[in-house]
Amino acid sequence: MIREKILDILAEITGSDEVIRNPEVELFDSGLLDSFGVIQLFMEINEQLQIDIAPTEVEREMWATPNKIISYLEGRVG
Repeated sequence: MIREKILDILAEITGSDEVIRNPEVELFDSGLLDSFGVIQLFMEINEQLQIDIAPTEVEREMWATPNKIISYLEGRVG
């Protein structure tokens, strides 16, 4: 459930289905995600998954790819 939801959220925020086709894509290096997009992502995760994330608790490298984001969130919930 988390995987599909995060991929859908990322596709919407980035405006690209690249995140679904290639969940190892480097979000920041490729320009798909910027700091504003990260804030949108935090808000959508909170709204859709009821997981509250403080910007200070994650480092950019921890969220560099869709798979890393999914893994992090599954660890928080599991």
